[in-house]
Formats: sequence, C-alpha cells, structure tokens
Amino acid sequence: MELRILPKNIADMIAAGEVVQRPASVVKELMENAVDAGATDVKVVVTDAGRTLIQVIDNGCGMTPDDAVLCFERHATSKLSSPEDLHHILTFGFRGEALASIAAVAEVTLRTRIGSEEAGVEVVMAASENKGTREVSCPVGTNIAVRNLFYNIPARRKFLKSDTVELRHIVEEFQRVALTRPDIGFTLTHNGKDVHVVKPAKSYKFRIQDLLGTGIVGDIVDISADTTIASLRGYVGKPESARKTLGNQFFFVNGRYFRSAYLHKAVMKAYENLVPEGSTPSYFIYLEVDPATVDVNIHPTKAEIKFEEDQLLFQTVFAAVKEAMGRSSVAGAIDFDNPVAADVPVVGASFEEYRPSSIPTAGIDPTFNPFEDLGPAAVYKEPAYKEPSAFPGYASHVEKSQNYGALFEERTLPSAQILIVQGRYILTQSASGLMVVHIRRARERLFYDRFLKALTAETHVTQTALFPVQVTVGVEGCLTFSSHAELLRKLGFDITPFGTDTVVVNGVPEGYSAEPGKAETLVGDLLLILSDDHSALPGVMEQALAQKFAMLGASGSARLSSPQEAQRLVDALLQSDNPEFTAAGKRILSIVPADELEKRF
Repeated sequence: MELRILPKNIADMIAAGEVVQRPASVVKELMENAVDAGATDVKVVVTDAGRTLIQVIDNGCGMTPDDAVLCFERHATSKLSSPEDLHHILTFGFRGEALASIAAVAEVTLRTRIGSEEAGVEVVMAASENKGTREVSCPVGTNIAVRNLFYNIPARRKFLKSDTVELRHIVEEFQRVALTRPDIGFTLTHNGKDVHVVKPAKSYKFRIQDLLGTGIVGDIVDISADTTIASLRGYVGKPESARKTLGNQFFFVNGRYFRSAYLHKAVMKAYENLVPEGSTPSYFIYLEVDPATVDVNIHPTKAEIKFEEDQLLFQTVFAAVKEAMGRSSVAGAIDFDNPVAADVPVVGASFEEYRPSSIPTAGIDPTFNPFEDLGPAAVYKEPAYKEPSAFPGYASHVEKSQNYGALFEERTLPSAQILIVQGRYILTQSASGLMVVHIRRARERLFYDRFLKALTAETHVTQTALFPVQVTVGVEGCLTFSSHAELLRKLGFDITPFGTDTVVVNGVPEGYSAEPGKAETLVGDLLLILSDDHSALPGVMEQALAQKFAMLGASGSARLSSPQEAQRLVDALLQSDNPEFTAAGKRILSIVPADELEKRF
C-alpha cells in the first residue's frame, strides 16, 4: 500500500472534526477569541440554530490586513512563541486552530479593523480557500459571519439535532463564556429575537443573576478558600434547592470553563446526607492557580484539563463547600459564649410545678365490630395468571394470556372491607384468600394506560390549577418546554413560557398536583424527562415516554384518604388490560392464599 500526504483541504476537514462538532462549537471559539481581543461588548447572532448563520461581533483590538489573512492558517497564533509559553497560558485561543477549522467546513466572511487604521479589511473563505480579500469600511474590532455550516460535509450536517437541541447547546456555551467575564457585555440573538442581553456587571453574582434569573441567586451562598495551591471563590446552592436535573454546575480555572468529574465528586461529598439521592445542587466555583501547574491542552476543545496537585485541590473544594454548608445550615447554631442563647432551652427549678399530674387514657369498647350489619358481600376471584419469564422492551410487550374482565366479574365489595396499610398497600378479600395491591404501582399502571392512549390519539384531560404557579427554569428550560409543547398538551399539561427564563403551570393531568411547592418539583422532573433524546422508533418512543410520565405521576400522588378512594382505585385497576404488572414489569397485586394464612396461626 502506497503512503501519501493528505491534501491540505482534507487534512483541515479532519482537524475541524475535533474542534467544530456542532454550531455551539463555533459560538464558543469565536466568543473566546473576542474576549482574548480585549472586547468590552460581544454580540452573537444566530439563525436556524446556527445552520444558516453564526455571527460574532466584538469591539476588541481588531487585526491588521496581514493578520486577517494569516489567522485562517492552521497553528497561526499570537499567544505562543516558545515551548515555555505553554506553561503560562491565560488566554482561550492559543493553538491557532479555531478559524482554520471553521473555514474548512463553512463559508466565512471576516471584517476587521485596528484603531490606527482608517479602513478595515474583508476576507472571504470557503472550504479552506481564500475567495477574496479587499479593503472595506468597518468599525474597530472584528465581525465574523459563519454561513452554511457543514455545507461540504452533508453527513455531518444531516446528523445535527433539532433546532431546539442545537440552540440549547449554543446557550450553554454562551453562558459559560459570559460567566467568566462579568465586566463584558454580551448579547445572544436567535432568529431576530433576543435570548440573552447582559450588561457589564459589578460581580460574578450579578452576572449569574442576569443570566440565570433572580431565583437561583436567592438559593446560593458564598464560598471562599485560599491555599498554597489555589485561590477559590464562588457560590454553591443550598441543599433544599438541589434538583434532579443537571444544570447550573460550573467550574472555572483562571477564567476558563472546564469539566471535572473528579472535582464534582468533591462537591457532592460535601453535600453527603444533605440532599436526596439523585439530586444535584447548583455551584459556580472559580479557581485561580499557577498556570504552570495546570495543563489545558489535553482535550481538543479544551473542556477538560489536568491539575498537577489534583488531590490537594479535591480537599480544598470539599472543605470550602463543607464550610459553606455549615454556615447556611437551617438548624439553629449554638452560641457557647452566650449562656442565655435562644437556641438552647433552659429548664427552670419550678419545672415540676407544671408537670401534668396524670396522663390521659383512651377509652376502648371491646365489643365494637366494624363489620356488623354490612350484609353479604361478593368476593374477588383470584386471577389465574402465569409468571412472565421476561419483559422485552417492557411496556405493552407483556402477553395478555388471560381475560381479566372475566376474572374479576364479582368485584363489588363494600368499601368498609378494604383496608389501607401504611399508605402503601390495599388489602381486600379474594376468592381464595387475601389480595394485596401496591398503591403506587397501581397508580403507575393507570397513568401509563392513560398517557399511552393520549400519545397515540388526540384525547387529553387537563385539570386547571386554582392558582397558576410561575417557576424559573432558565433560558434552556424555556426552550425545552417550548419545543415539547405539543407533547405536553397531549398528556394534559398546560405549561407555557413566560418571558425568557420562566414558565407558568396553568394545569396538569388529573392525579397530578399543581400546588405551590409541588409545582416546582413537577417542573424539574418534567425537564429531566424531556431532556432525554426521544428520537427512538415510533411505538417504542411512546411507550418509553408514557412509562416515565406514569412513574412521575405515581410518585407525586397524594396518599389515599379513605376506603372509598381505595375502592375506586382497585376498580379502575381491574379494568386495565394488565392489572398485574406495571409497564416496567413490576408486580402490582398479589394473592395470599387462605392456607398460607392458616399456617401463621
């Protein structure tokens, strides 16, 4: 086999695959270049979630005509001139790959001017080729327009997600850069509408508020620590504000966003036993370290980095967050320097005077029988079912080998003969013994049947909230609800965007709760479900969604309040096509034979 050197345009396209993965990658690289150029105002304009246009305009230092042409060459950079410079990197774009990679897979128009020149220069690139350079009139700074991303790589363009998904990624990258520089004004516009408009802020906290809303600022506390290896500043969420959805978790080092599963563990360890399992708190942690002790060049997009003293940094993060949790604890603090502190009750010498002289007792009627005079009652017939050996794909793949309607023909029992045990089980008679129904799973089966029908038809029932509830979900959350509006409507949810970062819960399906407090939890759970990729095959997708929404509805339902309500639940369950198992294949009801009961006595 003969070896050959790849043509430049193909090599550039391969390299672009590492840097430019989707429209959000372009936004990230161009915004970082604008920050490095000393801009105080950065505007990002996006059309069709970046497919048609990504334009970044800044008022930075600009480039000379020669540099405007040279910047599209691979490894063209003003940040490095010797190997030693790699150990003192404090800027974003230092490898000189961004513009070269973007120009390899898109049509790019660059306009730029430096302050000492009266005219600027325009450079047009396509598929790594310079299509023309000319002198133009333009303001000081740089204006880069990237059009028709991946036009020459149809396969890559085809596998881009929906506009909503791609826009959500763009918003993420925009926020990550904007959170590093509160002194810079940033604007993000999509299809002519402003998504974010943030002016220069006095502090990181004000920038967080401008980007993510006032709600989150009220739920975070300051953290700080200074050690020989790092200086740490930032904010962490109060335990009660932790959510099941991931979001608002940010690490920054020397002004650069990065991901770190290792340091995330340090944060979560500090929250141990303070937040429910599966919930994640918000955090915004800014680290300042010696550039020589960190390697930012281990990942193509510089999203992951390597610390020299990672174990010590782990302990620093853990200790800082733990200390902040101690300060924000909802439990009253004991002031040992104040002997009359209100937190410590003092029992006086006269306490015995107020002790009750006797303890009241409850009266008991040993002859009372709650089942007297109820008359004869029909009993349940035990279902003759077989154990399913497997549940491939879950959902409705369980074979209906029985006629459940016939099995439960005699099912009219007085509600007084139904017992609710610990709010978890319903006990009633069956033809051969005692039937036990798992309440939450029974509700899950009923929700599943209803939602599956709603997803495959146009029927839906919405229970209007007495008082609409506003919930702050952030810009990304609003985009998620907007893109799934039709799906939610089918299921019976009436949740509408209000502004750019808030939704209003106007109604929910019957059985759900839209009370203040519960509505916020519901919205968070919905975001968790909707954030998953629902591009599976038709049929399978509806079953998976119905199962998730059913589990959410069942877990949030109120406790049964009476035997009559329990009776209605059992009646509804027995009308299901499969009352024995949930969509996930978990047993809903079980029969304890009379002879098994006999063995216990």
